[in-house]
Formats: sequence, structure tokens, C-alpha cells
Amino acid sequence: MIVCHCTQITDHDIHAAIDWMRAADPDTIITPGKIYHALGKSADCGGCMPLFLDTMRSNVMVTIPAQLQNLRTPHRQEMSHEGRPNRHRVSQQGLAP
Repeated sequence: MIVCHCTQITDHDIHAAIDWMRAADPDTIITPGKIYHALGKSADCGGCMPLFLDTMRSNVMVTIPAQLQNLRTPHRQEMSHEGRPNRHRVSQQGLAP
């Protein structure tokens, strides 16, 4: 089935690229951009992205490697803006009258 009409990518192409990437590097995180790159193509209009993602997610090889899961640390409130404490944000400082 053709998934992307602009670049003529089929579901078979997507699955083959995922299988190739996982075989080449078992620890890689597979993204749509990496799949396009592996196929030597780039996204055009983006209309295919929902179907592209559904096709990609249906492949069992897309799972995130166990050693890379749960690496995100809890979000710290005081460091939520570019690593600076909230009190130093320009938008929150009073402007001189």
C-alpha cells in the first residue's frame, strides 16, 4: 500500500527501513525523519504523516530500547525557562514607567 504519494513510499518500504535500522543499531530510537533519510527521501506536504506514523507504530521493531526508557527526569518548576530561574525572566520583570 502506498503511504506517501508525494515520495512514493509504501508500507513495505517503511517496514524494511525499520528492520534495517534496528539490525544496524539495536539501541537507536527510530523516528519518521530517520526512516525518510534511510529511504533517501524527505517529507513533502506532510499529508501522509498520520498514516506514516500508524504504519511505523505497527512494526514491533519500533519499540524504545529498555536501557533508554524512563530517562526523563521530573520537571523542576524553577528551571522551566531556558535553564534560568523564573525570577530572571525579562517578561516578568517590571518595566520602568
